[in-house]
Amino acid sequence: MRRPSYRDRAVVVRTYDFGEADRVVVLLTRGHGLVRAVAKGVRRAKSRFGSRVQLFVHLDVHLYPGRNLATLTGADTVAYYASGIIEDYARYTAACAVVNCAERLCVAETGEDPFLFDAVVDTLAVMQRESQPEVCLDAFLLRAMGHSGWAPSLFACAQCGEAGPHHAFHPRAGGAVCVRCRPPGSADIPPETLHAMWLLQQGHRQAAEEIMRRHDLHEWVHRLTSVHLQYHLEQRITTLLPSA
Repeated sequence: MRRPSYRDRAVVVRTYDFGEADRVVVLLTRGHGLVRAVAKGVRRAKSRFGSRVQLFVHLDVHLYPGRNLATLTGADTVAYYASGIIEDYARYTAACAVVNCAERLCVAETGEDPFLFDAVVDTLAVMQRESQPEVCLDAFLLRAMGHSGWAPSLFACAQCGEAGPHHAFHPRAGGAVCVRCRPPGSADIPPETLHAMWLLQQGHRQAAEEIMRRHDLHEWVHRLTSVHLQYHLEQRITTLLPSA
């Protein structure tokens, strides 16, 4: 029995060509998790909604479920975030990392995930005018990892629970580690780094940026956030590599 069609809010996280004129669109939806759908005829010049089905666009989509792939039969633009992002390399790279990481995190979570969808949309909206897109990306990643249960320990030692602040970090250990628990290969980090990461994770971005600016910690925060994410995903995210 054919399942009924449905509407949902979505953002495109990936696309690839399919057949002569079709395209498979990987959508992060608000109510149905990650959905892979065929957009038929979307590569033709006269496609009804081809120009809308692209990265950095918030869509209202109409989908028919299928055995392996859904069919995308309608897509209306809710908000267009590409303006201001695609013209700037740093913003574009950071925004690509947001949608790439969201796809991996949604696969790990499975099923509907309104928190992740809302976080992606909010982050893309801010990134349009963002002068520090890497900080915006790190804030998203830290919040998303916290939601997924993979947040790094940023104050207490991840191994023994001893209160910090600590000055070493290792993703395999779970984040911050004390002098007794630190495994070989732990990173020796400037003392305010984990504090700045904690502020970003909690949504106190202005305070975090003040600390990062005062102690020149932007690179450290991005590096530790990226390494922790990729360790727990067990895969590299290529859009994180240039600045990680």
